[in-house]
Amino acid sequence: MENIVLVVHLILALCLIGVVLLQRSEGGGLGMGGGGGGAISSRGVATALTKMTWIFAICFIGTSIALTVIAAQKSAGTSVIDRLGVEAPVEPAVPAPSGSDLLPPPVTDGPLTPPRAD
Repeated sequence: MENIVLVVHLILALCLIGVVLLQRSEGGGLGMGGGGGGAISSRGVATALTKMTWIFAICFIGTSIALTVIAAQKSAGTSVIDRLGVEAPVEPAVPAPSGSDLLPPPVTDGPLTPPRAD
């Protein structure tokens, strides 16, 4: 199922790219200039390409959401380590330091005097 949605997603992406590249920035479609009152005018092509762009974009977003939901369902309740089958190493318990280990060493002879230079 995931592969089918992924293939449809990629086809939609290519179609969306193609339709966007066919549009002209001025609003005319397929590079058709003005003039000519043919069966399909430049305005009609632009409107058709705009509608196709919207359709492809909505379908692309829909397949993106579908792929996200499928991926979330596949990974629910497992972690990467569980899927690899690797057990986490157990570290030996280290005893907590006692209160005296956290204090600085006691002062024994009072203030230190600097050595005399003779």
